Amino acid sequence: MSKKKRAGLRESIAERRGVGDLEAAREWVDDRGIEELECLVPDQAGVARGKIMPAQKFFQSPTMNMPSSIFHQTISGGYADEDEPGGGDPTDADLVLEPDWSTLSSVPWANDPTGQIIHDAFHRDGRPAEVSPRQLLKRVVDLYAHKGWAPIIAPEIEFYLVKPNTDPDYPLEPPIGRSGRPETGRQSYSISAVNEFDQLFEDIYAFSEAQGLEIDTLIHEEGAAQMEINLRHGAPLELADQVFLFKRTIREAALKHNMYATFMAKPIANQPGSAMHIHQSVRDRKSEKNIFADEQGKPSAEFFSFLAGTQKYLPTVMCVLAPYVNSYRRLTRQSSAPINVQWGYDNRTTGIRVPPSGPEARRVENRVPSSDANPYLAIAASLACGYLGMVEGLTPTEPIDGSAHGLDYDLPRGLLEAVAAFEGCEPLQDVFGRTFIATYGAIKRAEFETFMRVISPWEREYLLLNV
Repeated sequence: MSKKKRAGLRESIAERRGVGDLEAAREWVDDRGIEELECLVPDQAGVARGKIMPAQKFFQSPTMNMPSSIFHQTISGGYADEDEPGGGDPTDADLVLEPDWSTLSSVPWANDPTGQIIHDAFHRDGRPAEVSPRQLLKRVVDLYAHKGWAPIIAPEIEFYLVKPNTDPDYPLEPPIGRSGRPETGRQSYSISAVNEFDQLFEDIYAFSEAQGLEIDTLIHEEGAAQMEINLRHGAPLELADQVFLFKRTIREAALKHNMYATFMAKPIANQPGSAMHIHQSVRDRKSEKNIFADEQGKPSAEFFSFLAGTQKYLPTVMCVLAPYVNSYRRLTRQSSAPINVQWGYDNRTTGIRVPPSGPEARRVENRVPSSDANPYLAIAASLACGYLGMVEGLTPTEPIDGSAHGLDYDLPRGLLEAVAAFEGCEPLQDVFGRTFIATYGAIKRAEFETFMRVISPWEREYLLLNV
């Protein structure tokens, strides 16, 4: 589909997603002949949990119950130790899941007419579930609202296309494109390299438009068969929902073309890692003006405090932005990924970049998160850092003019170090809540223990006969 045609469809695309209430949802489903509804809730990893049910049964009782353990599950399917803080409810009592009507959309790859809708988790007394990632993002956005602010974000998601890999002992390989040959070199911004997978991307665009997901830009990234798709800027919750659905969309489209799409932070050795850069600005809720610019259009005090908060608190939320052992393989010196919290104007070697723009578009780009992060949690954590900087009135360091790659590490080098920093940061307790922090820390420690049971090829290669 041409860019002109996509632009012409933009308004209609937005209308394909979301309704206002139960009756509008019933009409939406009837008009489209929807037979089934996928009732989704994102867990701590950003995995879609939930239930699939006939559409008519859904409308008999739109709320549903699911065990609280869905928010205590590790990426490998296990659970944190119930005996430690954050280990979960030993009774595994139900939470109440209520649909967010604004997220209703179709499932375009399904064989039968199917819809999907994202749910929010609540306790039975009506309180938001503290361990729900979507509820946590709402909590952070509410902190901004109480100050009269409205954050705006725009995510950029990188991912790799790879051949199907059914044996995890074997390394991943680039897929075969239309030329019949896999990529071998790096093809940053190459149009012809993207064209190798034209039919796949046509399906991604079609699937996205059917769900009301608005793609802004598609590019080939630095790695072999590594791509990046940028979404249009908007409200944090709406964009987190889009990333959540978009990851699922890309995976489904790739499977249709006999390949995998992976959002691992570092899927292939000797290739760049994959990031989820988050562009952030803040608007005044009354005037709708960007508070990062003063009356003269110059960078405001709030802008610099947001930068300073990001510098101060990014290391403490690293286990959210880089949530797995593999995530830290991306953050290495002399790579395209940052290793510290330096900032600079249009400087891609720093963890915090200020892109060139006019005053109304002035924003802060957080380049630290990896693409394996849960979008709800990563956006919440990134915004929390800037929020704390503004309410504390912090002052940033001087911007970096040259490369920041040769400077010292400011970020944790591993998962357990990052978890300890997260749990030990007192200001974060008020933002994230003690229950969430304890739960998340317990999950990450359980995942690390699972990883430690695996013997790597490096150990067999260098230790087998030498020690």
